[in-house]
Amino acid sequence: MPGSRITAVGHYQPTRVLTNDDLATMVDTSDEWIRRRTGIATRRIAATDESVTDMAVAAASRALAASGLEPARIGLITVATCTAIDRCPSIAAQVAGRLGLPAPVAFDLNNGCAGFCTALACADHAIRANTAQHALVVGVEKMSDVTDWGDRRTCVLLGDGAGAAVLSAADSAGIGPVAWGSDPTRGDAVRLVDGWHPSFAQEGQTVFRWATGELPAIAREACARAGLSLSELAGVVTHQANLRIIDAVVRQLGLPESTVIARDVVESGNTSAASVPLALSKLVERGELRTGAPVLLLAFGGGLSWAGQVIDCP
Repeated sequence: MPGSRITAVGHYQPTRVLTNDDLATMVDTSDEWIRRRTGIATRRIAATDESVTDMAVAAASRALAASGLEPARIGLITVATCTAIDRCPSIAAQVAGRLGLPAPVAFDLNNGCAGFCTALACADHAIRANTAQHALVVGVEKMSDVTDWGDRRTCVLLGDGAGAAVLSAADSAGIGPVAWGSDPTRGDAVRLVDGWHPSFAQEGQTVFRWATGELPAIAREACARAGLSLSELAGVVTHQANLRIIDAVVRQLGLPESTVIARDVVESGNTSAASVPLALSKLVERGELRTGAPVLLLAFGGGLSWAGQVIDCP
């Protein structure tokens, strides 16, 4: 069975920047309060007429262009999202149509904030099983559609955006075995409920305690499955939920100072399933990670679910 590797990435963010000072005119909050509790300074908000599909297409088209592949060579496309309004056809099918992919397997995957890493593992498995040679994986969210702008505990967290990756079959594995799972007893800790017009809600302290208590072990498991030690990692890209969570996990892992840590949450906020590919694509674009370097991807969210794997940086 062949392995697979990420050959290209791309991302997209809306043009509108919503600052902490802007939010202070909407709810009882302040720049100091938001930064101290979350580390977030700004977030991007999509236009009213800018859809989940629009953002997914923008990120996917950039990744596809960077890969150098013709659209016809993509045999599988999967889109990780929990904020899509359209149920059928899937966002993946719509993206495939707009990019001119002639006949790919196309499906959406909803695993909350862990969605992209989950979808990445599924695409990797498909390539290893020789059912596709090239795949396109997208994480995209329009969190502003499900934000309660009167709730200062959650509205300060969320942003919109998309990230994408192209995977191709390879003689050696560039995507390590996934460490994934869920704890359904904590399913209400992060949620979108109330039918067709849901609002994002979470139990903040529960999520913080779980993430800081459990993620280090999951990170170690993902590295062990890839046959690497933590000290060999060139970079770590976790779900960009909260800067305090990221820094607490990094401290517990005892990583070398040279390890590149994604902290895109400061400028992008929590973009759910988009956060890992968005942060990874920015690091690659800025040249902060060398091609082929081992990078840990690690995500967690609604369900309560998690997924992580070590990849070779594209």
